[in-house]
Amino acid sequence: MNPPALTSQSLARLSPLARTFYARDPRDVARDLLGKLLVRRQGRLLLTGRIVETEAYLGVSDPGAHAYVGRTPRNAVLFGPPGHAYVYFIYGNHYCTNISCQPAGYAGCVLLRALEPVSGIESMARLRSITLGANPSPTQLRQLTSGPGRLSQAMSITRERDNAKDLCSPESDLYITDDGSRDSPVSATPRVNVTRAPLDEWRYVITGNQFVSGKKMS
Repeated sequence: MNPPALTSQSLARLSPLARTFYARDPRDVARDLLGKLLVRRQGRLLLTGRIVETEAYLGVSDPGAHAYVGRTPRNAVLFGPPGHAYVYFIYGNHYCTNISCQPAGYAGCVLLRALEPVSGIESMARLRSITLGANPSPTQLRQLTSGPGRLSQAMSITRERDNAKDLCSPESDLYITDDGSRDSPVSATPRVNVTRAPLDEWRYVITGNQFVSGKKMS
């Protein structure tokens, strides 16, 4: 059975995921993050999206990972404690949001690729410079958070504001939580635009979800 409908009050009572959740193989974390809620606290307002697409990056053994080159000032978060945000700027126009995984000293992360908007949707639209009608269609809502750059913008995530932020802290204004939503079927595919490690299947999506980036998985 699905949990009751979410309200501002019920969302505010949910705690961030524990650090032990992230201190595991990124492939396991990436799968288990599907269905969880990414929350941004903006004053009294909560911007919330359900995670529907992720990618796992394994660290120094993974040619597709930022950590493959070893520890640098830019990627140091990946080698630190699990459960911290790793945010980077790409293509000169958008941010990508990742969470560090594995115990400290062992690099790894999960990239958040798509969300299904849940609350604070009007604010997400303003952040994305999108005008929504009174009853926006799923196609319109998809423009808010389908893709890593879109979701970061809709959740007001930037490197300056959020890189190295502790997502496990109850004081954090950015965190991931679990509302008890039931498990959904998961599909795995190769990661997107990872040409140096093309044979992996470390992109995970909620099967059939219309907010997955690119073509919907059925």
